[in-house]
Amino acid sequence: MTEETKNNGANAQFDQASDQEFQKLLDAENAKIPQVGDIIKGVVLSASKAEVKLDIDGIATGVVRGRELYFEAEEYANLKPGDEVEATIIEEENENGDLELSFRSAGQQKAWSALFDAYENRKILKFRVQDANKGGLLVSYGQIQGFLPVSQLAPENYPRVNGGDKGRILDKLKSFVGTDFEVKIMTLDEKDEKLIVSEKEAWQEKQKDIISKYKVGSQVEGAITALTDFGVFVSFGENLEGLIHISELAWQRIDDPSDLFKVGDKIKAEIISIEGSKIFLSAKKLLTDPWHDVETKYKVGQVVSGIILKVNPFGLFVELDPDIHGLAHVSQIGLAPGQKISEVFHSGEKKDFTIVSIEPKDHRLGLSVSTEAEQPAAKSKKKEDEKKDKEEGEKKNKTKKVKKEKTEAAEESSSAEAAEDKKKDKPAKKKKEK
Repeated sequence: MTEETKNNGANAQFDQASDQEFQKLLDAENAKIPQVGDIIKGVVLSASKAEVKLDIDGIATGVVRGRELYFEAEEYANLKPGDEVEATIIEEENENGDLELSFRSAGQQKAWSALFDAYENRKILKFRVQDANKGGLLVSYGQIQGFLPVSQLAPENYPRVNGGDKGRILDKLKSFVGTDFEVKIMTLDEKDEKLIVSEKEAWQEKQKDIISKYKVGSQVEGAITALTDFGVFVSFGENLEGLIHISELAWQRIDDPSDLFKVGDKIKAEIISIEGSKIFLSAKKLLTDPWHDVETKYKVGQVVSGIILKVNPFGLFVELDPDIHGLAHVSQIGLAPGQKISEVFHSGEKKDFTIVSIEPKDHRLGLSVSTEAEQPAAKSKKKEDEKKDKEEGEKKNKTKKVKKEKTEAAEESSSAEAAEDKKKDKPAKKKKEK
């Protein structure tokens, strides 16, 4: 190869390289000029807590500083040279001639985009609990603030507090601050910045396949997780929870579940209803119904001893034995006119009653206060009435007797006077005859 040929080859390579560089510059000139609000990609040149510098396609340098540094999102938390990230342009040229960028704005735009996608496609997202109030939890996704109402908490996180103490409920809600909840979006409005989420819906989504394994009539065993005025909650299976209503805890009347159970107690129950994610249980269905043979133990007309469990305006709830309870209606307890039931009868007292009716199918047993079981107040009033009636009777009899005596005396006096007059008239008559 001649020297001239070699030179020509070298020139051709140089020309080709020059053309490539020129084309690159031309492409850069023809490229869209970045504007404020655009999201652009860049490669990290340097990163510190004070600022992050990015290379933008080799044609510009961008910088993220101050409040625009956003480290809450995982992609911005631990940046290092060579990482590729997105940022929003907030100024086309700063004092150093660089693009002024923001991770915060980019993160917000990406968060809204993710929220709309999750809302439309019913996806589950993870939210962080920031604070709590009496109505629920204040949550956030990135920088977007939302609200999780108490009613939309999953069963395991719902604040079940006996008596509904608002202070204790708020304490329970505040204990979730700093934790992450998986939720579904219920309401989303970017314009009004309105975001409402539901942990319960996300929980239902995850649990529906597990719940489908259970049917009405299935027997389960679990631990009591909460006691309320209306029943107990039981955790069983694969993170499932069911409610045993107070009326399904036992065959006898129960006023307060805490009288029989405590949190942590093991209990067996039967599923009696499944409504979506709500499971209702019955413990008494697994127990023998004591009312089946109640008529072998008790008879109408029988006098029985019972303990008054509760005094109500309409009557007395009475325990005959641990399983059978009866009701003595207010009309069957021998109250005197004007007497109040609460003044005569008291919870915990043991009295004798007479059985007036038995209805096994309806689990009802009617009672009346036995004659021998009349209360001292009623007895005393009855004696007073009898004494009063007796005294009035005696008084009337005495009055009648006095009147009779006076009448008799008057009659005797009248007879005596008549006899005297008769004696006086006799001599005059004889004298005349002569």
